[in-house]
Amino acid sequence: MPFVLGVAGGSGSGKTTVVERIRAIVGPGHLALLPMDNYYRDLGDLPFEERVKTNYDHPDAFDLDLLVEHLEALIEGQPVAMPLYSFVEHARRPETETLRPAPVIVVEGILALYDPRLRERMDLKVYVDADPDVRFIRRLLRDLRERGRTTESVIEQYLASVRPMHLAFVEPTKRYADLIVPVGGQNTPALEVLASRLSHALETV
Repeated sequence: MPFVLGVAGGSGSGKTTVVERIRAIVGPGHLALLPMDNYYRDLGDLPFEERVKTNYDHPDAFDLDLLVEHLEALIEGQPVAMPLYSFVEHARRPETETLRPAPVIVVEGILALYDPRLRERMDLKVYVDADPDVRFIRRLLRDLRERGRTTESVIEQYLASVRPMHLAFVEPTKRYADLIVPVGGQNTPALEVLASRLSHALETV
């Protein structure tokens, strides 16, 4: 059976850096990544103005049923057609990506530890933590560079949904974590602990 790892944490906490470290540990071709960002519900039938106003930080914004279905399929050794998402259009892209089974499966996202169906399938649950101001600055820079946003729109979204949803839904999932990684991907000792655990797990997969 593959080793299933959950990586959760607030927006801008450093989850991507941690996942990149995990990928380097297990090696190319040995990791199947399920980013929760790809599992936003498809709102392509709504006008763009309504899509922009959607609260994307609430659990209901995600198609958790499909994510659970795909995780179970990968665990059983079956490839899945993973959806892809456009943050510029706020909608799913028409194409999908074939994701094949691997010895290590990573579920990564702000709410990776929220759904009990996901948690019960995870062998190790990680929560990546960082100070709110650091997370906001990282999110601001990312959205400006990669998602075509304006500074005003990022600030408005942060105050209206990102921050309150983090406090209501994301932060509470920290209690489910087996390992908390403060300072995100810059925490070398915590990453070494994670590397040791993964290396041991790979020996038994």
